[in-house]
Amino acid sequence: MRKLIALSTLGLMALSSAALAHTPLCSCYDNGDGTVLCEGGFSDGSSAAGVGMKVLDSDGNVILEGEMGDFSEFEFEKPEVDYTVVFDAGPGHEVEIKGSDIVE
Repeated sequence: MRKLIALSTLGLMALSSAALAHTPLCSCYDNGDGTVLCEGGFSDGSSAAGVGMKVLDSDGNVILEGEMGDFSEFEFEKPEVDYTVVFDAGPGHEVEIKGSDIVE
């Protein structure tokens, strides 16, 4: 009986750590038409639909706020100022992309 309990406990620990092991992924592209497209997801294949997105100016002020759509995409008008895109899936699951790194 102890062996069964020990194996069950180890199995639950393995499953819980696997469930937490997903890294946020986000890439943004300059469409060349004045808009930027960001695509997101997680390393375990999970969708990013509904994940919060922010576009910040160089002082950290929010220029634009929204969320990933049903296809894990977020498109916005390219700001005329220096900016940073933030994919915000919660504490420890944020990705920041500087506007200067977003190219055609």
